[in-house]
Amino acid sequence: MTGFTTRPEIRGTFGAVASTHWIATAVGMGILERGGNAFDAAVATGLVLQVVEPHLNGPAGDLPVIFRPAATGKVEVICGQGPAPAGATIEHYKAQGLDLIPGTGLLATVIPGAFDGWMLMLRDHGSMEIADIMAPAIGYARDGHPVLPRVAATMQGLVEYFEAEWPTSAAVWAPGGRAPQAHELFRNPDLAATYERLSRAEGATREARIDAARELWAEGFVAEAIADYLEDAEVHDVSERRNRGVLSRDDMAGWRASYEAPVSIDYHGWTVHKTGPWGQGPVLLQALSILKNFDLAAMDPNGPDFVHTVIEAMKLAYADREAYYGDPKHSDIPLATLLSDQYGAERAKLISHSASTEQRPGRVPGFEHLADAAIERAGRDFDRNPDAAPQEPTMAHLSEKRGDTVHLDVIDRWGNMVAATPSGGWLQSSPVIPGLGFPLNSRAQMFWLDEGLPTSLAPGRRPRTTLTPTLAEKDGRGLVFGTPGGDQQDQWQLVWFLRFVHHGLDLQAGMDAALFHSMHFQGSFYPRECKPGEMMIEPSVGEDTIAELRARGHEVTVAEPWSVGRLTAALREPDGLLRAAATPRLMQAYAVGR
Repeated sequence: MTGFTTRPEIRGTFGAVASTHWIATAVGMGILERGGNAFDAAVATGLVLQVVEPHLNGPAGDLPVIFRPAATGKVEVICGQGPAPAGATIEHYKAQGLDLIPGTGLLATVIPGAFDGWMLMLRDHGSMEIADIMAPAIGYARDGHPVLPRVAATMQGLVEYFEAEWPTSAAVWAPGGRAPQAHELFRNPDLAATYERLSRAEGATREARIDAARELWAEGFVAEAIADYLEDAEVHDVSERRNRGVLSRDDMAGWRASYEAPVSIDYHGWTVHKTGPWGQGPVLLQALSILKNFDLAAMDPNGPDFVHTVIEAMKLAYADREAYYGDPKHSDIPLATLLSDQYGAERAKLISHSASTEQRPGRVPGFEHLADAAIERAGRDFDRNPDAAPQEPTMAHLSEKRGDTVHLDVIDRWGNMVAATPSGGWLQSSPVIPGLGFPLNSRAQMFWLDEGLPTSLAPGRRPRTTLTPTLAEKDGRGLVFGTPGGDQQDQWQLVWFLRFVHHGLDLQAGMDAALFHSMHFQGSFYPRECKPGEMMIEPSVGEDTIAELRARGHEVTVAEPWSVGRLTAALREPDGLLRAAATPRLMQAYAVGR
């Protein structure tokens, strides 16, 4: 399909960078222009995103990366997702009178993972010095960047709260009692100083200097500043109480980012790779496995049959996510069964002409108790304030005070490929650590305080995160893509990928097309809401489609135009041609290349 797109699909042979902020994208392309590879560019881009989108990610957040080095052609995953601290036990949290882990504050913190994840990739796969890679981020933090309207609105909406409850955050995000105005230059000198000190770590080789920076983070001045603050800090959170954190020096010192193999399935000739079930990535693979059993190519990509079938497949896949996913190092996850063609075919039989309002995890032999527990949790009434804003990294159009996430894709002229979805450490999630210029993360809110689940809170266990970059391969082609959006990430990626595979939409046309998602299943973030049968769709899908979806039983919320999804993508053809695209939504994501 051809026709008008909001932006051109970028094409070239030298390199391509796409991210959720044009400044970060430009920085990544600049690294490629200086001779750096895709890994160098990705790290520089990611660090700048921490500066220019501080309401969406930070140094103490979380990081999954999926990548393919040209030299080996082997797809790998970097897990920059920190686990729960040693003191994070169900007993301790219940002793605080909690039945859900708060979505903000210090009890929501796991071991920070993002910075070490970036450094691991830079050390092993990059080619440039840490000082050169960190220089752009240092410059924007020290000298200022034009603050996005949504960042300014987030800061402005929280000034009074910060001054009353989190004064360390007020000092950074609203110095002198004044948050920045939209497009005003905003500076974070404490973060600049932290970055500068890390970038000057000493060592005999490039790799040794990077490892020295990792040590400064995990066991040096960064860890010391965090531990010193947490020793006495007792801060207000969404539970409407003041709580102390459990993260310790030993927790920081005892963890490092790591490598692992991806989880993969074949779909219409494409091999699609995701993170393991400590992330929600396999849910996209499960949805594809279900959808193999339908002739999607024969359906109108904006028609009710396509939307209904995809929505119902996502409900089934996400029901299994809630029942069975978790850290495979701590729990037995029946992933081989969940991703099998036989299981997908059986699940596909559950999709009828009408929308389901039931939570329907599969009955995996030996794991039936987990399916029953998931159904029970979805029916709970947690008696939360109905006006409380969920602490979810979703879409800013739903609330300026919520967090979000960022994403980047990079391919260089040698064929190295990277997709990363950093998140956590949002400015609205936790108080700033004095002197460092950034807050901690709030990823522990994804754990349950029930015993016996793959997602039960336990020391050393990774939370079942929603962060989920994608890498796909077919006949010498390589594709990296992703989006922010919490529980919606794999839904928007699925819709975009299906239209790319089945309907001939190029990268940009697919991003311009109407997106949709389900809110049927249990949310990953406090207060863990379920909205059975509910879905959201952009109006450009057409009034006839929306009317037919309602006739089939879907509770349809029509979003504001151009408000759903923040996808970016990059593709390498077998002859070396590079293609890239970025969504026009929110008017900040950008793809560049030549």
